[in-house]
Amino acid sequence: MSSTENLQYQIALTLIPKIGDVLIRQLISYCGGAEQVFKTPVAKLLKIPNIGKTLAQNLQDKSVLDKASKIIEEAEKQQVALLFYTDKNYPNRLKQLYDAPVLLYYKGKADLNHTKTVAIVGTRQSTEYGKNVTEEIIEDLKPFNPLVISGLAYGIDIIAHKACLKNAVPTLGVMASGIDLIYPYQHKNVSIQMQETGGIITEQTFETQPDPRFFPQRNRIIAGMADVTIVVEAAAKGGALITAEYANNYHRDVFAVPGQLGKSFSEGCNKLIKERKAEIYTSIQDVIETLNWDLVGHEKNQVVKQTLDLSAFTEEESQIMALLHKNQVMEIDEIAWQSQIHIAKLSSLLLNLEFQGVLKSLPGKKYAISVR
Repeated sequence: MSSTENLQYQIALTLIPKIGDVLIRQLISYCGGAEQVFKTPVAKLLKIPNIGKTLAQNLQDKSVLDKASKIIEEAEKQQVALLFYTDKNYPNRLKQLYDAPVLLYYKGKADLNHTKTVAIVGTRQSTEYGKNVTEEIIEDLKPFNPLVISGLAYGIDIIAHKACLKNAVPTLGVMASGIDLIYPYQHKNVSIQMQETGGIITEQTFETQPDPRFFPQRNRIIAGMADVTIVVEAAAKGGALITAEYANNYHRDVFAVPGQLGKSFSEGCNKLIKERKAEIYTSIQDVIETLNWDLVGHEKNQVVKQTLDLSAFTEEESQIMALLHKNQVMEIDEIAWQSQIHIAKLSSLLLNLEFQGVLKSLPGKKYAISVR
């Protein structure tokens, strides 16, 4: 089967009603491939965990293949890359996540597996202080040549993107709409400029209008693609805090810029710091020291962390592996505390991962990812 035919089946899976990213991975794992999913009889599909009768019957509908073919044609017309989670160009940092999108629509020139990635997010109602801090962060990041990720929204997001363009720093905009529908429309020109060195990306198919339920999904991509998330200004509730929450769940570093007491645009950042869900940001040196970056772009005096594809693991297994990927070596009690998995169940999960050859036990009830 040609790569185009395989992609057609992969895209078709995402068009099935009542299906999600986790179930798609599960189906492919059980059936052996996207094409095999569509060719598996209903009776066999029903034996797969979490696959009900409605979904099994929906998978018999081959009309989605025609729709998938049209998406491929449109992607070629608009020079949009279609990245399935098994593709080599799919962002490796997202492959570590249990709930990552299985298909991405991408347009641009940025390396989605850039050595250093930073998310900068914040309120749409930014202040002059927030603008100045954001621009200062980008200027200070420039010598380290990171890929800066944000959501192309009003406020801190677009300030970060524009500052990147000014400083020749590649920047990626993650969208909650189809890649052909820039939202807000006022940022279209900026998005075009971004594609010269950075890009725009979304999990929504062509002609998809922005919808409130898509924005939290967008935020998980921002958090998932970044080594560190910096929240500049944020109200007590909002998208920036959702992004920070995702980053914490993915065991990625989070920083928050402290703000003036009693001001609504500072409540979110101050709350993150107070609840220890974010480190306090005082200068770019805080980030550099935490991530152990150097100016050359090579890891220095540190163990080089491997990029792991955890998409085939269960949610709890993925959580354990993500923790070990971040911390390298951990005691079982520390894993239990950070993952909130009962010690008895955790012991069983660790043993199973060890049997799979992806994890090794060390003296003192410590564990580490097995280098294969």
